[in-house]
Amino acid sequence: MSTTSPASAAAGGADDPPDGRPDALPGRRFEPDLRSMTRINLRPIASPMPLGFFTVAIASVMTGCLQLGVFDTDARTAVALCVLPAFALQLLVSVLAFGARDVIAATLMGTFAGSWLAYALVMASGAEYGLRVLGVFNLTFLCFGALMAAVTRPKRALWFVLIVSLPRWAATGLSGLTGAEWLTRTSGVLGLVVALVAMYAAFALMLEDMRSEEVLPIGRSGPAHTAVEGDLAVQLRNLERQAGVRRTL
Repeated sequence: MSTTSPASAAAGGADDPPDGRPDALPGRRFEPDLRSMTRINLRPIASPMPLGFFTVAIASVMTGCLQLGVFDTDARTAVALCVLPAFALQLLVSVLAFGARDVIAATLMGTFAGSWLAYALVMASGAEYGLRVLGVFNLTFLCFGALMAAVTRPKRALWFVLIVSLPRWAATGLSGLTGAEWLTRTSGVLGLVVALVAMYAAFALMLEDMRSEEVLPIGRSGPAHTAVEGDLAVQLRNLERQAGVRRTL
């Protein structure tokens, strides 16, 4: 299909129909401007973030208790099986977050889902050198978390969960590589701290959704604050340039 640019149309280009009729040129079809007929449909969904944060909290408690010695080492498989559902739940949160056009939350929750799956498979299988491999995995995850924390500060709930998770990933990674018992215990304590922060964020977001106002402080700022407090026109600004609407990613 051939089209003419606005500039050539205004200048009366050679491709313009001689008498203004679409059928004046044989074999050529001229489409009208489709922008006035274009509609972009948005589907409101419930926020999946409380589910994501509660999942982080529960899984962190289970792994933290194992590291603190609350469970014997023989309980590794049982803990791994308890953590395994976190993979499915956070994957669901990630998919819904992509649908809600929140790439930061979707990326973070999707990566969390992968980490729980890797942990559960390694621990449940009792794979040789599993702890050392998980040590490298956690240190790599630490780098990912640092990059994510650099861009999530306006979304304070995510940011706080990341900030308290960074030292835990560092301690877990180093304990897996060195086998130092004190690092394992430290990671367990930090896991419980992560659980507390994630549970607070989930509860605050649920209250906010139920009452349609902020009840417990979350600390949104910048675009995150505008997205909640702004009107519909703010939400739809530059919609035509967002993924899923534009032609390419």
